[in-house]
Amino acid sequence: MRKFDGDTLLVATHNAGKLEEIANLIEPFGVKVVGAAEKGLGEPDETETTFVGNARIKAHAAAKATGLPALSDDSGIEIDALNGAPGVFTANWAETDKGRDFIMAMGKAHDRLLESGAPQPWTARFCCTLVLAWPDGHDEVFPGTVEGRIVWPMRGHEGHGYDPIFQPEGHDQTFGEMDRWEKNRISHRADAFAKLMKGCFA
Repeated sequence: MRKFDGDTLLVATHNAGKLEEIANLIEPFGVKVVGAAEKGLGEPDETETTFVGNARIKAHAAAKATGLPALSDDSGIEIDALNGAPGVFTANWAETDKGRDFIMAMGKAHDRLLESGAPQPWTARFCCTLVLAWPDGHDEVFPGTVEGRIVWPMRGHEGHGYDPIFQPEGHDQTFGEMDRWEKNRISHRADAFAKLMKGCFA
């Protein structure tokens, strides 16, 4: 496992919220965090069919372009009764001519579950794969998951994406009903980040 020994980490995202979240996690290690937009980076095509494949594309493209170690993630939801769909196509299910519509995407997931005839509970998990890549081509991979089930109707207005239909194991609220700090404590991203911190920063 290669340790991070630099003073600046590039986070290959244009999402300001995600950037802030990562900066807060890494702040105790005295590492400065910069985002893709700050470096004028575009978004490479995600052409792989796995979370790790797409995360690697983004991390290595950013590291190569800037000469900095780069961190990226790819995440989504896997629904067992749909053979793991939408998986890496989680965001694609929400695409419309006017941008992403996750209410539509959640409806699509529910419709397909009904069509499948699968009995409840509809087990599912959120997945997040982090890849930390160095300019020399080396990388370290950290997968994280949180198990749960799909519920209907949608519940809650917190979070984003498919959060209102995902109820994590051991909880009676959906991610859409949870305070964001509670969600962040138990989420798939938190699981992956704990592994990253232990592996490369501790």
